[in-house]
Amino acid sequence: MTSEKADTRRRYSSSAKAQVVAECAEPGASVAKIAMAHGINANVVHRWRKLARGGDVKAALKSGEFIALPLTMAPDPVPSSAPAPAVPELQVELRRGAITMSITWPAGAAAEFALWTREVLR
Repeated sequence: MTSEKADTRRRYSSSAKAQVVAECAEPGASVAKIAMAHGINANVVHRWRKLARGGDVKAALKSGEFIALPLTMAPDPVPSSAPAPAVPELQVELRRGAITMSITWPAGAAAEFALWTREVLR
């Protein structure tokens, strides 16, 4: 038994994807409502957002607009006699059953800490 139905997969331009992802990034935005407004399945929009966050599809966020970012001057080097400035750290206590772990992690590597924590808690 063969199907007579043709493949009806829709294709979206990168600018359309970027527009939908940008609308979803607005505070208080509902992905489901935005997807329905554009006639797109919410799962597709969630996948676009995931790809955009992960940097796998750079075209998903390209909108062609120039975004001016303020630049700050780097501080002068600290003389060797002065103590080194404190590096912000994440301090977390994990409890699992009878085991308690106290973890200190550099704040600059928060994404790596999140990945590590997810693996530890599996």
